[in-house]
Amino acid sequence: MTYTVNCSILLTELPLLERPAAAKAAGFDAVEFWWPFEISVPTDAQVTEFENAIKDAGVQLTGLNFNAGNMPGGDRGLVSWPARSAEFLDNIDVVAGIGERLGCKAFNALYGNRIDGESAEKQDAIGAENLAAAAAGVARIGGTVLLEPVSGAPKYPLLTAEDALKVIARVKAESGATNVKLLADFYHLAVNGDDVESVIQNHAKDFGHIQIADNPGRGAPGTGELPLGEWIARSRELGYDGYIGLEYKEPAETAFAWAIRERAAR
Repeated sequence: MTYTVNCSILLTELPLLERPAAAKAAGFDAVEFWWPFEISVPTDAQVTEFENAIKDAGVQLTGLNFNAGNMPGGDRGLVSWPARSAEFLDNIDVVAGIGERLGCKAFNALYGNRIDGESAEKQDAIGAENLAAAAAGVARIGGTVLLEPVSGAPKYPLLTAEDALKVIARVKAESGATNVKLLADFYHLAVNGDDVESVIQNHAKDFGHIQIADNPGRGAPGTGELPLGEWIARSRELGYDGYIGLEYKEPAETAFAWAIRERAAR
């Protein structure tokens, strides 16, 4: 199984730039990150420091989020946020540059919360335009923009796979972009009440990425009740051949105990 460790939610006991090496030490060769900077256009020195942490650890960066705003404060993306649209557009070249230098091809664009005082129609029109711009920006390096349903954010409008797929279809119809794909986070889909088995059956071959966590608790695989192994296996059978992102909450000392057990059982 080809796993990639999300170093923005795992190994958080360590400074961010030490996490890629910790993932490598734990036996993984790939990592992914939410946007690791506080602003959309960090300094060249900050970007270089981040890239060197990845390269020095000897891991592959498989996924990177566009700037999503203040995530701890409740922000969930800039894509459809009218007042911060320019920030998102400025972020595209930085993201694509990191991707080009590190060989990363998958870039998650969190859609953004509904904003008081802005119509849903206006937000969705801007969202479609910005996703098209992001798709064009990463297309030059063979990249894919990912769009995901999210749970636990009351004002985030994309709750099910169908919600995200409708946006993706709109972007394709309006811009012709074919490199915007669904990020199937099985935890978020399950928590939001989506029919995960049906989503897999109908769309697995077109998934841009898969992420996992168990429920309840968003913990490591095996700590809850979700049939994550079965869902991954079925996705593979139906044509998904990409990485499986480990995006769950677990203390560093036990974060990968389930994977060690899995390897030992083989």
